[in-house]
Amino acid sequence: MKLTYNIEKEQKAYFLHVKGDLIGDEIGPKLVEFVSDAVNENIKFFVIDLSQIRYISSSGIGLLITMLTKMRNAGGEVYLTSPSEHVKKLLIITKLNNIFTVFDSIEEANTKIGKQE
Repeated sequence: MKLTYNIEKEQKAYFLHVKGDLIGDEIGPKLVEFVSDAVNENIKFFVIDLSQIRYISSSGIGLLITMLTKMRNAGGEVYLTSPSEHVKKLLIITKLNNIFTVFDSIEEANTKIGKQE
């Protein structure tokens, strides 16, 4: 299933809502560009909503790590939210759950962002 996305820019964070299969295809560089935009705008939080992701390939994992590295190098953070059970298992197997902060909902991520002013 082809990846589609929607991005929302707020005062303190970018919210990326993705749907489909995260395989790091031609859309990957565009998603990394959104992180660059956030860094350039001095926004410290980038929230990726995984609720509509069916599958993540190794390239998709690499894409998430690239986005995280870019944000952390600028003093920011990437939060993952609402992963399906399948994606949760993948994050655990790959130990990415120890690298990323994962929230069960966007609301939880928003609460964390609000406390970090």
